[in-house]
Amino acid sequence: MNLNLNKPICFFDLETTGINITNDRIVEISILKVHPNGKEESTTWIVNPTIPIPAEVTAIHGISDADVADKPTFKEIAKEVYNMIKDSDLGGFNSDRFDIPVLAEEMLRADIDFDMKNRVAIDVQTIFHKMEQRTLSAAYKFYCDKELEGAHGAEADTHATYEVLKAQLDRYDQLENDTKFLAEFSSRKKFVDFAGFISYNKKGEECFSFGKHKGKKVQDVLNDEPGYFGWLLNADFPLYTKKVLTAIKLKAFNNKLG
Repeated sequence: MNLNLNKPICFFDLETTGINITNDRIVEISILKVHPNGKEESTTWIVNPTIPIPAEVTAIHGISDADVADKPTFKEIAKEVYNMIKDSDLGGFNSDRFDIPVLAEEMLRADIDFDMKNRVAIDVQTIFHKMEQRTLSAAYKFYCDKELEGAHGAEADTHATYEVLKAQLDRYDQLENDTKFLAEFSSRKKFVDFAGFISYNKKGEECFSFGKHKGKKVQDVLNDEPGYFGWLLNADFPLYTKKVLTAIKLKAFNNKLG
């Protein structure tokens, strides 16, 4: 089954120096862009992360410091990546919890104001886990009856993810062939930021989801404890989380002026 699209969707996968959203860096990014007319275009970049790649991580994805020594940094390819995805929804495998947050951090470090305001994201892993509880390799075997050659390579994983989603649509009648439906179905708890430090309460208000102010409204905490905002901006939080906090603070300030 082909996807029913009203705008392009970019399936993408990252290989990185580790799993820390704030501190680790991209070493490979592969994007498969699918257009509403069915046209597909695929691009893969090897990236110099500017920090060492641990040996145990190289053992997983096969990319070493020597492989990236003469490659461009993410900042050097950021505009090219952004131009490919800027008009598109996003799709990936565990993308909501890892790939999108890491991509957002890299974009912000490259001075590109990346956000998800005008796009949805489909996490194929979440659909898979809700239905079958397996890994990508098992999902590829289960849904497509193929062995995943080159697992943990960004390009192979990206194409497998796209094929798995199409097979899921064929298999499950309850899945609607609609990107907004699939994005909602594949989402977990709604967070304001990608990393999950700020969530919504039942009234749709931004609240802290960690630490001593867990469950409290962000605006209330920033009003009652002004120094907390400065501490958050100087602490080791993701850049996107800091961006969201700044936007909330500015919104409250503008409301007071109004």
